[in-house]
Amino acid sequence: MLRFFGIRWLAGLVLVCCSVYSATAQSADAIEKYSAEGQQALAQGNYAGAEAAFEKLRDLEPSVAEVHANLGVIYFQERKFELAVSALRQALKLKPALPKTDAMLAMSLSELGRYTEALPSLEKCFRRSTDSPLKRMCGLQLLRAYPGLRRDSKAVEVALELNRLYPDDPEVLYHTARIFGSAAFLNMQKLAQAAPSSVWRHQAEAEAYESQGSNDAAISEYRQVLSVDPRRPSIHYRIGRTLLARSRQSNTPEDVAAAAKEFAQELEVDPGNANAAYELGEMHRTAGELGDAQKFFSQALQYYPDFEEAQLGLASVLMSLQKPDLALPHLQKAVALNAGNEVAWYRLSQVQGMLGHEDEQKKAFAEFQRLRNQKSSQQEAGKQIFSPEEVTPQQLDSTAPR
Repeated sequence: MLRFFGIRWLAGLVLVCCSVYSATAQSADAIEKYSAEGQQALAQGNYAGAEAAFEKLRDLEPSVAEVHANLGVIYFQERKFELAVSALRQALKLKPALPKTDAMLAMSLSELGRYTEALPSLEKCFRRSTDSPLKRMCGLQLLRAYPGLRRDSKAVEVALELNRLYPDDPEVLYHTARIFGSAAFLNMQKLAQAAPSSVWRHQAEAEAYESQGSNDAAISEYRQVLSVDPRRPSIHYRIGRTLLARSRQSNTPEDVAAAAKEFAQELEVDPGNANAAYELGEMHRTAGELGDAQKFFSQALQYYPDFEEAQLGLASVLMSLQKPDLALPHLQKAVALNAGNEVAWYRLSQVQGMLGHEDEQKKAFAEFQRLRNQKSSQQEAGKQIFSPEEVTPQQLDSTAPR
């Protein structure tokens, strides 16, 4: 359910003031009294009080369009959508060009599920309105109307545009995520119906299982892909990654060894798979097999020079080989790629120290400490620090300060 407009947006639609009325001398005092009461109630978010005041104004001045328009907005806020539609229709009958009222009527109709009636005005509002809050709410209502009319592709178009216009709006992000998720689910259903035995169906199932942590099921589906297309790129790599995930859950060295074989097979199929080369490099590095580690990290960087983790991995190998002068440019590249990586700054401080660059060593270590303290503060404050990893990330050495 979409949330309703806040008082700031509502105030932009409230048009009534005493000067718009053709009041008689006898009713002028009452009109002024109820107008003031209604405006004050709206400012306080007291919709029941505003409703009572504007209904009395409507009885006194039934030919004033602005009174009906304000009543329509108030009814909308109170979820009295049928009354809102009636009041807004009357306002437009009295003054067809009344600003924003047509959009408000369309949103009321949408809330009632009357999407066919609401759609033309919602589309016009979203395409043409220069009022950002109004445009936003018309867009959100379109995310109700289009799925309700089974026009899912149009809902996706609007969701993409809303994300572009309001990239940091949590409500927009929530509703557009639901649209994208629904579209993905429907496409997967169509795929299952159209080609139940295809590699695409098995790969989609495998990726879904992998994302859920259902490692055994994911591996089984990936194997089905290979049974149909033995040289399909990236599949051996995905199996290897899934085996590593399973090894972390169950602490099984056999899975790590099996993962290494999968990465090697991936490179036979696709020598340019930098991720597979990196994983093999990291396995050899942690095993102390520095020559093989250097070879695979270099292979990863040959195909993907901006591979931050591979830059860090190769630098670590070169440091272990006592070649700090060769490690330095790789660490400088890693910092340039991601200045927020504490591992990069720590290793950079070590290399600068090995090279005798005392001032540079101090600067790098100070930045490492700043990032380390920042991370600790976030963890103490209960903030979740999460970054999905496509490859195994480089970690601080055991000798690093904690």
